[in-house]
Amino acid sequence: MFFRCSVVTSLGYLDRCHNNQRRYILGLSVMGNAFRNNLHIPPPKGPNAVGCTDFMMDHTVQGSFFRLYYPCQRMDKAEMPDWIPSREYFNGLADFMKINRTFSERIFNFLFGSFKIPAYWDAPFSCSEKCPVVIFSHGLGAFRTLYSAICTELASQGFIVASVEHRDLSASATYHFREKSESKNSTKESASDNLVREWIYYRTLRQGEQEFPIRNQQVIQRADECVRALDRLADINSGLPVKNVLQTHFDWTTLQNSMDVCKVAVMGHSFGGATAIEALAKDTKFKCAVALDAWMLPLRDDTFPQIKQPIFFINSEKFQWAENIKCIQKLDSCDIQRKMMTIKGTVHQAFPDFTFLTGDFIGKLMKLKSDINPEIAINLCNKATLAFLQRHLGLEKDFNQWDPLIDGNDENLIPGTNVTLLQSAM
Repeated sequence: MFFRCSVVTSLGYLDRCHNNQRRYILGLSVMGNAFRNNLHIPPPKGPNAVGCTDFMMDHTVQGSFFRLYYPCQRMDKAEMPDWIPSREYFNGLADFMKINRTFSERIFNFLFGSFKIPAYWDAPFSCSEKCPVVIFSHGLGAFRTLYSAICTELASQGFIVASVEHRDLSASATYHFREKSESKNSTKESASDNLVREWIYYRTLRQGEQEFPIRNQQVIQRADECVRALDRLADINSGLPVKNVLQTHFDWTTLQNSMDVCKVAVMGHSFGGATAIEALAKDTKFKCAVALDAWMLPLRDDTFPQIKQPIFFINSEKFQWAENIKCIQKLDSCDIQRKMMTIKGTVHQAFPDFTFLTGDFIGKLMKLKSDINPEIAINLCNKATLAFLQRHLGLEKDFNQWDPLIDGNDENLIPGTNVTLLQSAM
């Protein structure tokens, strides 16, 4: 899940408002973000500058599409990419939340259209040692750019991170390319003279449909896409020639022998947390997983015994419920480390970047902002993640200084879960 349990509740009624009510809400948006110039995605704190670029191998819907974050050369002047890559993503968010596209595009563009990701676009890769790899999976209704505070921090600490954009109809919007002769209704934007961009928007559940079969099919495809992204990075690392359909200026040959493909983790938020768990079952090259507020409904019980890798569950205080925790507990193991912690005062949207980019009024109205300072929350998440990755990828770093966080030892953390009726044994 991404917006489903939060923004939908707050914004879903907008499409039923009269015009005067809409103007009033827009006024509140302006008032709530009057000082939005002071809002920003927090810059990464690690020793490396961070670059990013997009990669699409195979222009079809079966291809691989991800945003890559990596350590880069420090740049005096370099472009930082837009946080929302194009207006179609605003349209996708509107469709996902079942609100009018025209009205919502104005709101979204006003609130979020000027924000940049704190990374240098297409900057040259630079790192003095081989980088461990993280594959990141977004939540329901999200897309590849919305978790940049997490992904840039990992890259600044020496990781190469591929944030996959899923084509299973769970992203609010994504795209692939078709040959011109194959599609009459595509947009005119092209990757080459013979390819045109075709958009894929979120698929809502139809009346009477059972959710589990749809979500289970999607999580299987999502995990396959994570495996495919890792395979593409392994090809690049091996020096195999690759063609990026998007024709960015990044020199992919500089990544040859840059990655330690024996030190690979998978990570995700909500539906992406379930995807990370499914990916562990699909490919043992993933040595461990970090699941942020995992939504467990999409997973089959018979998948759990196949998973032999460590998992770290990082939860928000206000999202989890007894049945979901009970499902997580099915992964308890005496032999394999399965850890859980909860960040006090946090909501489900404490992990995506939206939490940094809204004022207090709008953030609380949309349930995008936690009671805790969002930078404190994301710092705890990032530090605990780095400590867990060092432990289970065998990294020679100083991330073990944050080992106590894994056990919830901090004034802003709860060991295990806050769901009192079903205490976790982790």
